[in-house]
Amino acid sequence: MNRTGRVLLVAALVTVVAMAFRVSWNALRDIANAIGADHTAATLYPFVVDGLMALALVATLVLAGRDRTFALRVLGTYTLASLVLNYVHGLVPALHGATVDWGRLADWDPANWALVLLATSLPVGSIYFGSDLVAKVLHHRPAPISTPVTNAEESTETMRNRSTADLTESTPQPVPAAPVRMPDPVAVDFLKSTLPLKPVPTALAPTPAPAIERRAVAAESPRPRRATGRVPQVARSSRPKRTPDQLLAEARTVTADWPDAKLTAEGIRLAVHTSPANARTLRETLRSERTGKAVA
Repeated sequence: MNRTGRVLLVAALVTVVAMAFRVSWNALRDIANAIGADHTAATLYPFVVDGLMALALVATLVLAGRDRTFALRVLGTYTLASLVLNYVHGLVPALHGATVDWGRLADWDPANWALVLLATSLPVGSIYFGSDLVAKVLHHRPAPISTPVTNAEESTETMRNRSTADLTESTPQPVPAAPVRMPDPVAVDFLKSTLPLKPVPTALAPTPAPAIERRAVAAESPRPRRATGRVPQVARSSRPKRTPDQLLAEARTVTADWPDAKLTAEGIRLAVHTSPANARTLRETLRSERTGKAVA
């Protein structure tokens, strides 16, 4: 629907609502007079009921989800209440001339009490529900409208078709390559040939070989070579490499006063500063020596 159609539709809705409010205004005013409202309050009473209905209708169009359901319930409740009061106004002609007793809307007491309770509670409900609806509308954040995937695919397809149509000439078809016939294989005999050999000339004229020009050509390497050289003296270990006998002598000196429980490979390794393998060898040697001394 275009903009003009929408404006006309809204204008028609406002006109119908205004006329319906004017028809209902007399009934609600007389009901207000019957429940004890003064002239000013009775004049404003229709705006309280039907005005909240209009507010709930606007909130229904703006809100979404659970808030929209709440606005629809408020709209339905006040519509039903206005319908009941208009129906009572039509059943009781005495309300038209304001000759009915104050607080009497029906001859049956329970019905009269229910109608008075309904008519007097509508203004209070308008304050509560109206404030709640306005707060919900002011705090409402509409969800962003996402573009459908199908439209994106259609747009991409359209751009692809347009780009293809803009080409000045079509792409030539690939030309298949003609097959090349290879020569037939020739059988080679590895035995000695029985054909007579050609006589070798005794003297051949020497053919001068062309001079080879020597030029410096940079050597090419498939991969870069790593720079090699002697390890600097600073990077070398300051401790000289010890022989097994030196390690054993040093281990005997360090562990001379150690008990058997403390004689472990880890303790020898930390004390002598050697590898775990050498430490285990030294441990076994020292234990065997101590065992031999104990037996002797």
